[in-house]
Amino acid sequence: MMVSRRQPAPVPDLVPLYGFQPPVGTPFGLEVTTVEDFFTQHDDWPWNPPVPGRATFHYLIAVTEGELLHDVDHVTRTVAPGQWLWVRPGHTQCWHPPGAARGPFILFEPAVLRPDIARLLAPLTAHDAPPVLAPHPDDTPWVQQTALELLDEHRALGRRPLEAHHALRRSLLESLLLRLAHSPDVKRADGAASGTYGRFLDALELHFREKHRAEEYAEMLGCSVRTLSRAARQATGTGVREVIEERRLLEACRLLGSAGWSARAVAAHLGFSDSANFGRFFRRRTGLAPAAYAAGGEPVR
Repeated sequence: MMVSRRQPAPVPDLVPLYGFQPPVGTPFGLEVTTVEDFFTQHDDWPWNPPVPGRATFHYLIAVTEGELLHDVDHVTRTVAPGQWLWVRPGHTQCWHPPGAARGPFILFEPAVLRPDIARLLAPLTAHDAPPVLAPHPDDTPWVQQTALELLDEHRALGRRPLEAHHALRRSLLESLLLRLAHSPDVKRADGAASGTYGRFLDALELHFREKHRAEEYAEMLGCSVRTLSRAARQATGTGVREVIEERRLLEACRLLGSAGWSARAVAAHLGFSDSANFGRFFRRRTGLAPAAYAAGGEPVR
């Protein structure tokens, strides 16, 4: 009797979600360091071997020297001097081995920004905003200088009262981001998501892999399903379920395409009961089987 030696393709582990865990003594959801210090302090983690992860906070890196390679949503991005890398909450990211990249590295929770400033920055903090930003040439030296001032103030804990220290850090961060918001790469969005729908998008980006029903998000947001549905229709013209399915489909396309995952692995990662159920979902939304899409087929939309 012949025994097949072929082994099933392994299913990748779910990409872990990390909360904000700054060093002891770092106040108010904002940490500032440098790329070179980060690499030195973490030795060979997390790029040897590279391990994908997600975070509930923002990663913002200004490259002033060298070149930085970083995977954002399974696509390798190259960040050159003068450019900024922005990994937003919920996005899958993966570090590459440290190279010659140098520059300020800012980590912050969304709640650090004041509500009025957060509304102005909505196009920049949106989940589909570009991960690599090139500021307007007139702003490039200014934003780099502000980042360095923010780094200096962060390192000067104890120089002034704590509340004043944090207010100054937040002010410098907001000034920096408001300049970055006018980068040519950033789309202007007059109707940027805010209120209930904006909070829904934030929750969706963190939980679309395991939460697939409107009721689950309404409970998380402390509102009724009717309120959430009305907010979604006002913002997009479609229902909550449609928004959830579109986000799952986007992730499936990314994983089947550039990341090269199998349909079975994607099904497990996105919370489908089995690959057949995922296949039906994918064909219904794209007109293609997952294998056909992975082979380079064009979706029928």
